[in-house]
Amino acid sequence: MSGVSLAVAPRTEPEPTTAAPAEEKKKTTPPGVSGVMGSLRVIELQLVAFIMVFSASGLVPLLDLLFPVFASAYLLLLARLAFPSCSHSATAATTSRLHIVRETRYFRFYVVLGTTVGLFLPLSYVLGGFARGDDNAVRSATPHLFLLSCQILTENLIGGLTLFSPPVRALVPLLYTVRRIFVVLDWVTDVWINKKLPANANIQDVAWLWFGKVLAVANLAYFSVNLFAFLIPRFLPRAFEQYLNQRDNNDEVAAKMAEDKRPSADESAANEAKKSD
Repeated sequence: MSGVSLAVAPRTEPEPTTAAPAEEKKKTTPPGVSGVMGSLRVIELQLVAFIMVFSASGLVPLLDLLFPVFASAYLLLLARLAFPSCSHSATAATTSRLHIVRETRYFRFYVVLGTTVGLFLPLSYVLGGFARGDDNAVRSATPHLFLLSCQILTENLIGGLTLFSPPVRALVPLLYTVRRIFVVLDWVTDVWINKKLPANANIQDVAWLWFGKVLAVANLAYFSVNLFAFLIPRFLPRAFEQYLNQRDNNDEVAAKMAEDKRPSADESAANEAKKSD
């Protein structure tokens, strides 16, 4: 989510050319953040199916409904015209994944915090709004959940396709995070300015109101930090660096193949000359 699922660098060493026993492979693959993130992504995908159902029931504005269509079309154009992929095989696609951030305890906390603040708590807030009959809470938080679910689906879909190069993959969380910050700003405005409680409100209503206020501000803070401190300064430059390295390597391989073909062509020409003599 928010690019971190594409940015984890595995701790495992490169696989040798010969097949290693299963026991040795298990020993060289210690449990780390990738296992945690794998389980988180499974949970996220299960929740996305549920989120899409009620997000498409008239609770999401038309602009937010059209945004995933625009983003997908724009990414396809970039993949075809601006940043074509340098990988043409399944193995190359696997090795070209955006491994940018080393697995650390702090990064694990960062991933879990983002999933909790950005997905689980807003989902509970919307479900609580349904249960309490609070249409304002449901309409305020649902666009954020809808865009986040579309981002998760897009990241998972393009992750295994050779069509998309690292810069195009890096733009997925960047585009969605920028749009979602504006949506969260509307959410903050709704719960802090537009929503009022009567003077004789009970303690449950007051607690519910402050839960929505704190949650909206927490989402705004987290995704703003994620955009300006991680995606723009670290994630996007590393993606372009990886893409340029792949392209340079492909150029070197093509040049070496051309050099290898020249001696064989010269030898064949010399043999033909001898035959003619």
